[in-house]
Amino acid sequence: MARKPEGELRRGWTTGACATAATRAAFQALLSREFPDPVSIVLPKGDTPSFALAVEGLDADWAMAGIVKDAGDDPDVTHGALIMSTVRRRPVGHGIAFKAGDGVGTVTLDGLPVPAGEPAINPVPRQLMTDQIRELCTQFDAPPDVEIEISIPDGAHLATKTWNPRLGIVGGLSILGTTGVVHPFSCSAWIHSIHRGIDVARATGLPHVAGATGSTSEACVQSLYGLPEVALLDMGDFAGGLLKYIRTHPVPRLTIAGGFGKLTKLGQGHLDLHSGRSQVSFDWLAQLAAECGGSPVLGEAIRNANTALQAVTLATQQSIPLAGAVAGCARETAVATLRGAPVEVDVIVVDRKGNIIGRSPA
Repeated sequence: MARKPEGELRRGWTTGACATAATRAAFQALLSREFPDPVSIVLPKGDTPSFALAVEGLDADWAMAGIVKDAGDDPDVTHGALIMSTVRRRPVGHGIAFKAGDGVGTVTLDGLPVPAGEPAINPVPRQLMTDQIRELCTQFDAPPDVEIEISIPDGAHLATKTWNPRLGIVGGLSILGTTGVVHPFSCSAWIHSIHRGIDVARATGLPHVAGATGSTSEACVQSLYGLPEVALLDMGDFAGGLLKYIRTHPVPRLTIAGGFGKLTKLGQGHLDLHSGRSQVSFDWLAQLAAECGGSPVLGEAIRNANTALQAVTLATQQSIPLAGAVAGCARETAVATLRGAPVEVDVIVVDRKGNIIGRSPA
């Protein structure tokens, strides 16, 4: 995750908000032969942003407008992407339809908010665009029979940096957003992606999923159990976001994998593993080492350690299974958070080279 800059952060706009504004501009031009620039829309919580048009095109039966997404100070992979909407007239009575243009994905798996086979345009952006079309149809006394095609040049490449391939969304990005606003460095988008991953795993009947704190531990657990990509949940620091959702949306088996420091914090009872929101307790590690048979000298060395890596190295040098004990404690936290949900849990501690250095009891 990118480092959060100091000072007040500038918010931005979702792909859904940009697509909605582009759709309004294009349809208004199709009806009036003039593009509104800037174009304004109303978002679900009452925000009324205005967007400058980056591209536009107009013919007798179609119009196109494009807006460059501004994600504010959030490190969003779609910041600076061109979100384009092309609207076309449909026969009277055919209603409003959505189409995935170049760079916008198509859903291929069940479990997501839109059905398989549909463009990856989420329900809230669909509703926002529909509302804009209907409002303009009332204003210009036109029938609400329109095809809306959303496209994002280079969207297929950008999508490889997102969860879309794992969620079975092929061909490009998703059009997302529930409020239309991007709050910089918000946890909600990441946790939302974890939830969607669990939904897809359940819909496809997977018996085993894995949440990992990083790419090294993820590669290890995938190799160990032969898990498909769709079973891998990019948990990151959000153990609580994963466990609380899987508590009410259970999968038969969950493996949690991560580095020693992150899983130490989970073992201590923390559910947010970010360095700014939870810390490794070296006193706790020293006590755990003692319970594993470690000497008082080792305990004192661990209390004075500079890093979690140094602590586990000291224990390993004296053949004290500290990493395994941490895995066991982390599992206890996970089981307690699941509150009796029918989910079998195991925890794996992985070093920086991808080697397993500790595992919880089955």
